[in-house]
Amino acid sequence: MRIPSALPARPLFAAALCALCSSGLRAQEFSLLAGPLVSKDEDTYSWQATYREGLGRHAAWSFSWLNEGHIPNHHRDGQLAQLWGRLPLSENRLELSAGAGPYRYFDTVAAEAGGNYSDTHGWGLVLSLRAAYYFDNRWIAQLQLNHVQAYRGPDTTAILFGLGYQLEAPGGPGPRERAEVRSSKVTGDELTLMLGRSILNSFDSETAGAAGLEYRHGLDRYLDLSASYLHEGGRTQSRRDGLAAQVWLTRAFFDDRLALSAGVGPYVAISQNDDLAARRTGDGRVSGLVSVSASYRFDARWLVRLTWNRVATRYDRDADLLMAGVGVRF
Repeated sequence: MRIPSALPARPLFAAALCALCSSGLRAQEFSLLAGPLVSKDEDTYSWQATYREGLGRHAAWSFSWLNEGHIPNHHRDGQLAQLWGRLPLSENRLELSAGAGPYRYFDTVAAEAGGNYSDTHGWGLVLSLRAAYYFDNRWIAQLQLNHVQAYRGPDTTAILFGLGYQLEAPGGPGPRERAEVRSSKVTGDELTLMLGRSILNSFDSETAGAAGLEYRHGLDRYLDLSASYLHEGGRTQSRRDGLAAQVWLTRAFFDDRLALSAGVGPYVAISQNDDLAARRTGDGRVSGLVSVSASYRFDARWLVRLTWNRVATRYDRDADLLMAGVGVRF
């Protein structure tokens, strides 16, 4: 997310979906990290949100959304998947690990000709070292070093500090080696109305209102399918209305009250303004939509949902849609 004044990514998400579903694992840890970032141009900050799963005593897998702050002429963030080798010490309470994986990034850069910015998409590699201490109450203290090698942008190095939480009880000190396999679907059928804000991925991060209506259906134990109508604000430069279809990887915790999911799919604009960048490629009708979402279920019928959508375009109108709403299950 571009923090104010602060994906097509289908191949990476498809790989993540296949890896998780084939192994039958459930997300075990959620972490938030932040700290200083160093590049050759200027020092700034970085933050990261991560899901992490055990693949055995000495291996793990993670999915993260990484934000690299505000390097001059670059506002870069995106998603990454990593494989980890890990070494448990001190009766499993201390874990040292090293990870690597692909990084699909979105970057707001200075335009080469016309306009004051351009939304670019690219790939990189993230190499990480991590030290984590596991407390008895499921909390995790973490220190992590990230080095980003970007193929069309500046390389960066960041030191991150933060906390994590084990979403499933480990059954003993340290992390779970593997999670229990679920026998039923996380999701049945849901209809959710959401309101929020649209943030244009420019250097000025212009905002406007946003709204959406989502129908979600559980396909399998860990997979959902959704169809949505999205409305993006009223400002001339970012106005869009469209239809989206997404496949979601979904997990549930705390007796199925909390559900976390990540989704990807196409977003087709059925109406939009004509004030598009002259240097655009394509007509902008079809974009990518990458999302993360969390819902809390009050009972068998009612829920609240919070969703962060990233619209990935080909004509410099990338946007974040931050929305929350109330849904009904049936």
